[in-house]
Amino acid sequence: MNYQFVGKVVMITGGTSGIGLEAARQLLAQGAKTALIGRQEEKGQMALLELSSYADRVCFIQGDVSSVSQCQEVVEKTAVQFGGLDIVINAAGTYMEKIIGEVTEDEFDHIMNINIKGTYFICKSALPYLRQRGGGAIINVSSDAGINGNCLCTAYCASKGAVTTFTKALSLESIHYSVRANCVCPGDVDTPMLKQQLAEANNPEEYLRDMASMYPIGRIAKVHEVAHVICFLASDQASFVNGAVWTVDGGLTAC
Repeated sequence: MNYQFVGKVVMITGGTSGIGLEAARQLLAQGAKTALIGRQEEKGQMALLELSSYADRVCFIQGDVSSVSQCQEVVEKTAVQFGGLDIVINAAGTYMEKIIGEVTEDEFDHIMNINIKGTYFICKSALPYLRQRGGGAIINVSSDAGINGNCLCTAYCASKGAVTTFTKALSLESIHYSVRANCVCPGDVDTPMLKQQLAEANNPEEYLRDMASMYPIGRIAKVHEVAHVICFLASDQASFVNGAVWTVDGGLTAC
């Protein structure tokens, strides 16, 4: 479905790979001006090369969302580059699989700084710009682990649970400025982050089979399936959707 984002300015954290990059592809194809936010210059340039047919409507802005000052900077640079800001997609995230007894303070801080602190301060920095445009949309990418919790990844679950509840609370504040805030909670998705997990497994094929078997639908998600939901929530078609938690997990959280 084409939601028509002509004239809309979008910023996507984690926009150089995975879910964020796929959301950028779909939004650009539907007319949006899009800023890709990421830490690595090389990945940013590779993403721009792939999206070169939209060169006049896409840019890469280097920034680390674990830094409050850099959150402010990337939001400001997006607004300056494209003359405003309408839609914020927080897709930056990191994963860690460790039992609680093995998690160090530095590891805990790292996952919290990216997954929830970054999301929080991007939203805080973006709200004044969204208000200036008369409203907008925020979509935060959480996880099924932010709803039910998963074994062996307590710190990750804590960070994503925080994203989920933060989004619901934010929606109650932001809607006073006509800014809708919603949350997308995917299960496992075929992304570079998942490929790294598989590479670290003793038996990647068995690991993937076991993972897919958990899902009633019988497989893990493809990035375009998650990005479709993000684009809907960003669009005017979702004008009455606010404070929602959308699971995109093939029925996993229904089990």
